[in-house]
Amino acid sequence: MNVNDYSEQASECFVLSDSFIRIKELIDDENSTIDDIADVILLDPALAGTILKLANSSFFNYPGKIDTVSKAVLVLGITEVYNLVIAFFTNKAFKNICAEPDYLDDFWCKSVDCALIIKYIGGKLGIPNAERLFILGLLHNLGELVVQQLATEKVIAANSFAKDELPWLKQGEVLGFTFGECSAELLKKWQLPFTIIEPIRNQDNDDFQQSNDESKLLYIAKRIMLCNYSCCDHPIELLLTEEALQQLPIDQSMLQGASHFCELERLTILSILNPNASMVY
Repeated sequence: MNVNDYSEQASECFVLSDSFIRIKELIDDENSTIDDIADVILLDPALAGTILKLANSSFFNYPGKIDTVSKAVLVLGITEVYNLVIAFFTNKAFKNICAEPDYLDDFWCKSVDCALIIKYIGGKLGIPNAERLFILGLLHNLGELVVQQLATEKVIAANSFAKDELPWLKQGEVLGFTFGECSAELLKKWQLPFTIIEPIRNQDNDDFQQSNDESKLLYIAKRIMLCNYSCCDHPIELLLTEEALQQLPIDQSMLQGASHFCELERLTILSILNPNASMVY
């Protein structure tokens, strides 16, 4: 099967709920109000609870108490709340995937770390519209879960790489495409914004002339994350070349700050989005 075959089957297996579709329609409608969006969110108590927990967490560091969904939309902004809605329903869509708990815990830990790293570095660099960076990191590797569901043996083969092999090159060898490309195709089926899909599609692209800042950030954040997980034995120069680091003004103190930010916020995000994974810590 090619990447389109996988994404087509995945879009039938992993379906976003009607609530997500309705919220997306309201956000796209210039005539809708904050209360309209909040009313639909409130129809799903689990979603409303998740948004309020995240809005009041240290992740956003809002000085006051956010006690209603309407206030969350007002304070955080429609785009940020939409990202939280995407995160919630994505996690929900993959709840019943056939995989070992340890595998899923590891998957979500890596995804959250990538999301935290890209958010931190993007904030430090003053990247415009940085609120979508977190969701780029969180969703960047969904394609692995797609292949895990449809062809587990392929994931095992793709993740069996040596310390001198790059994971995405191994994926291309085994599958004919990368997990990132599969992620992008699924998100396209879900009709998520182009600004989310394209950086995820280009996360392994070494041709930086064709990449925007979000793509470059995801490229770097993913590799920083992998240094702490499945690529911890890889030479850092293999994962992150000097050319890659020079694409954005990222210094050593920023990398250390990103690592510290992960340590501070990982448990909070995992405990809200994926409580089982938080038990690892």
